Amino acid sequence: MEISAQLVKQLRDRTGAGMMECKKALVEANGDLAEAEVVLRKQGIASASKKATRSTKQGVIGNYIHAGAQMGVLIEVNCESDFVARTDDFQQLVKDLAMQVAAADPQFVRREDVTAAVIEKEKEIARARGIAEGKPEKILDKIVEGRLAKFFEEICLLEQPFIRENTTTIADLIKSKIAKLGENISVARFVRFKVGGGAAEQTAAE
Repeated sequence: MEISAQLVKQLRDRTGAGMMECKKALVEANGDLAEAEVVLRKQGIASASKKATRSTKQGVIGNYIHAGAQMGVLIEVNCESDFVARTDDFQQLVKDLAMQVAAADPQFVRREDVTAAVIEKEKEIARARGIAEGKPEKILDKIVEGRLAKFFEEICLLEQPFIRENTTTIADLIKSKIAKLGENISVARFVRFKVGGGAAEQTAAE
């Protein structure tokens, strides 16, 4: 069945779960908001957002070297305890995130890390494109908003579709691990090396 964006937003506001997870839950619940919330609670995802403010002082530095050794990634992923940091689930998450950075080349961890100058420049480009395409002035703001959202999806790690499952975002992938492991998990920083291209580094905002 067709699930409206408004319904997805309502569920997200009620649970704090990610957009993709909310949509999946609503599909499973045939559009029933209350039942979808139960689905998320059973999965533990709705409670994951409540852990987001917990301090993450443990974790590991993960790495990925692409075949041919022409590109590599270092990434710091944090959790609350060294016990969770040593689990297979956490270690696999770190590997997946390192591969994501290698394959999708994000420039920032999250959209809040994107500088105001970069955002304004992207808005300027999007508006100019809209004008060049002959879009009516009254809808230019909406067009800019839509293209900016797509821009964030391309350059922010947490908003990118997961390379192994493109119906899931990286943020939702991490939330699913938080739900499973019972601890907050965060990406602190990453650096992507490419032979001949220097290193592109991003550190999450404190």
